[in-house]
Amino acid sequence: MSRRRPSRPPEIPGFQHERLLGSGGFADVFLYEQELPRRKVAVKALLADAVTPDGLTQFVGEANLMAQLSTHPSIVTIYQAATTEDGRPYLVMEYCPRPNLSVRYRNERIGVAEALRIAARLAGAVETAHRAGILHRDIKPANVLTTDYGWPALTDFGISVATAAADDSDQAGMSIPWAAPEFFADDAPRGVGADVYALTATIYTLLARRSPFEAAGGSNSALDLITRIEREPVPPTGRDDVPESLEEVFRRGMAKDPAQRFPSAAAFARAIQRVETELHLTPTPLDVPDTSWAHGTGGGESGEDQRTRVRSVSTIDVNPDGTRHRPAIIDPAAARSPRNQPGGRETAVRPEIGAAAGVEETAKPPPPRRRTTLIAAGAALVVVAAVTAMAIGALNQPDGGEGETTTAPVTIPPDDPSTEVELPPAPQNATAERDGDTVEVSWDAPEFDNELEFYYVATSGGERWEENVGSRTSDTLEARPEQVCVQIWSIDATNRNLSSNNESPTVCA
Repeated sequence: MSRRRPSRPPEIPGFQHERLLGSGGFADVFLYEQELPRRKVAVKALLADAVTPDGLTQFVGEANLMAQLSTHPSIVTIYQAATTEDGRPYLVMEYCPRPNLSVRYRNERIGVAEALRIAARLAGAVETAHRAGILHRDIKPANVLTTDYGWPALTDFGISVATAAADDSDQAGMSIPWAAPEFFADDAPRGVGADVYALTATIYTLLARRSPFEAAGGSNSALDLITRIEREPVPPTGRDDVPESLEEVFRRGMAKDPAQRFPSAAAFARAIQRVETELHLTPTPLDVPDTSWAHGTGGGESGEDQRTRVRSVSTIDVNPDGTRHRPAIIDPAAARSPRNQPGGRETAVRPEIGAAAGVEETAKPPPPRRRTTLIAAGAALVVVAAVTAMAIGALNQPDGGEGETTTAPVTIPPDDPSTEVELPPAPQNATAERDGDTVEVSWDAPEFDNELEFYYVATSGGERWEENVGSRTSDTLEARPEQVCVQIWSIDATNRNLSSNNESPTVCA
C-alpha cells in the first residue's frame, strides 16, 4: 500500500513553516519557526478528513493531557493549541531535533548505562502521568523523542485515557510489538500494568535491537507476535554486557500476569536504580512531582526553598547490625557530565569511604548556628563528602591498574564526645500504610533554621532493600510479603549533619 501524501501545512500567524517532520494515521507533524519568542517548534496538525466529532474530542483530549504533564523533563512540552481558519486543530510543541529511540536502536548499539538512564527517566514520566490519573497506552521507542540535551521525551498521548476509563474495550490502542498480553483478550483489564509492560519492553528493545518477541529471520506477522506475546517467556537480550539482574527486571516487567509485574513505574525505576548501583553507576534520579508543600509539610520558609532548589543526592550505607557507614554525597551534575554520557567512560561514584579508598579522613565539622553538647560518643553522625564523576577512577580498573584519581574529602564524626555540633530535629508524625502492592510512607518536616533533606532506609524480613534521600516528605514503596519497616532521618542540608539515630522514627506496615 502506498503512503499517503502529506497534508498541506497550516497557516499559523506568527509561525513560518519549514518542513515536514513526520506523518501518522490522523495527523502530520511539521517544523516551524516561531517569530516571538524566536525558536524552532513542532506543530502537529490534524488531517482534514480526521476533523470529525470523535477526532476533535481525541485531539483536544491529547492537548489537555499533555498540558497537565508537559512540565516534566521527560515529557514533550506543549506550548499552545488552537484551530486554523480552515478548521484544522493543531498543537505547538517542543521541537526535539535528535533521532527518536526507534531510529536510534535500529542504527546504533546503545550502551547498558545509557539504557538504564533512559529507563529511570521515562519511568518518572510514566509515574507522573499515572499519579495524575492518566494512562499513556502507547509507550514504544517511536514515541520517545530526544531533546537537544540528550534526554528522552515521551510524546503522543493521543490514545491516552484516564485510569477510570481504562477497562473500556473501545479505548484500546497500543502497538502490537510492545503491547501487554491483556490487550489481546476481550475482557481483560488494561491498567497501570500495561504501561509498565510497554515501558519495560521499550527498554528491552533498546538493548536487544528488536522488540521482545520479534524473531530474527522468522515470521513476525501480527498473529505471530500476538501468539508469542501471549504464550512464550521473555527471551534474553542476547548481550553479554547485560547483567542477569537486568534480565530479571525485564522478565518481571513483562510478566504475562499483570499482578506479577512491578506494581508501578516507580517500582520499576527503583529496580533499575539497583542495577545501576550493582554496576557502580550513579543511580539516575526518579523525577516525580513533590506535592508535600501543598499540604503544609514544607516546614515554613525552608519548605518554600525546598520546592525550587536543586540539591545533591546522598547515599548512606547501613550495616546489617543497624550501624551506619559514613555516606558519600553525590552531585547530580555528575550524572550529566561528559564522562557519564554516551561515548564517555562510566565512573564509580560510591567508593568505599576511608582507608579502603585511599582517602585521608579529617574531622572538620562546619561551625554550627546552634550548638548542642553531645553526651554519648557516637551519638551524632556528621555527613559530608564531595564526590565528582571522576572520583576514584582507579576503582573502575578491573585489574586495579592505574587510572585518573581524584581525592574525595570526607568529614567524619569527631572522636571527642564533648565536641559540639548541631543536629537537626528528627522527622515528626511518621506513618506507614499498606495499600495492596504498595506501602505509603509519609512524615512531617520539623521546624528548623536551615534547609532539611530526609533519608530513609526500608527493611523487610531482615533485608535492607530500599533507600532514598531528598526533600520529599512522602514516598510509595513496593510492598513485600513480610512486614515493611522504614526508619527516617533528617539531614541538615547546609551543614550535612544527620539527626540522632535514637530519635529518628521507625514505622512499619
